[in-house]
Amino acid sequence: MRYPFFTALPLFILLGCSTQQQITSSGNGDISNIDYSSSYQLTDREYGTKTTMELRNGSRIMKTNALPNHPTGQFPNAGNPNRISAQNAKYTFPMEPKLTGESRWAREPGVAVNGVKFEPETAERFVCESGEVYKIEAIQELINLGLDQNLAHVQPTGAYHYHGVPQALVERLDKGEDIILIGYAKDGFPMYYSQSGRYKPSYVLSQDPRTGEICEYRNPRQSLSDSFSDTRPDGTFVSDWVYVEGHGDLDECNGITIDGEYGYLVTKEYPYVSRCLKGEFTETRPQGPPPGAHPHRPPPRGHGED
Repeated sequence: MRYPFFTALPLFILLGCSTQQQITSSGNGDISNIDYSSSYQLTDREYGTKTTMELRNGSRIMKTNALPNHPTGQFPNAGNPNRISAQNAKYTFPMEPKLTGESRWAREPGVAVNGVKFEPETAERFVCESGEVYKIEAIQELINLGLDQNLAHVQPTGAYHYHGVPQALVERLDKGEDIILIGYAKDGFPMYYSQSGRYKPSYVLSQDPRTGEICEYRNPRQSLSDSFSDTRPDGTFVSDWVYVEGHGDLDECNGITIDGEYGYLVTKEYPYVSRCLKGEFTETRPQGPPPGAHPHRPPPRGHGED
């Protein structure tokens, strides 16, 4: 497929799918000139990153140890007790993605070009005696989830993952253009970041007061009890946000079609990373409601991911 967001020809031109760009750096090497729409191999001696992307039989096939190729925060930390460790992951993205006309919730909507996954939502939640369940956003000020400068932290498995804009990766990919290809969604459509913030999401804070009496949050490190009845949404919970079609440039999945080509934007504003996908894909985890669904019917709880 074409990538209409790019205005300049790639500096690396591959002669065929079997040709693979091989980039090895020591932590500050130039990775911005890789053509990430083609086959490539990314290795970083300082951070231990090993990621390959191969184009074969109509698919992009990524194999990765999922170690970031950039500086991270200190892990473990006060809000996150886990240590970053290598994974053994394989992802397959269709090269000719197809829109279905429907939006499906995706817990892990995509993967960055360096092999680190995007997982915008969390498994953290308040459960109220009055029946409400409030799923906590990763980017908020009520609960310390130990996010670093890349809006990322670590799961108990050792998997480092992004909840928002991976700033250090963006800086390494920057070659002076506004639009940067930073990853691929599970349905095969590209994921971009706009340095100018040109494309705006269509989510706003709900005007409906919350309900919920005697609500409790617990994890192995802390517990909180609160009541949310008649409090105003402020972005702490997934349900604080509602999608308003046409409010911004992007659709409910933070996507947009330009020049006939669809793609997703990772943004500094909510929802930060797509919470749903509009193309065909196989969900490897239990499905949940799309954005804008009833606030007290969240997706099934994960297994202590955050």
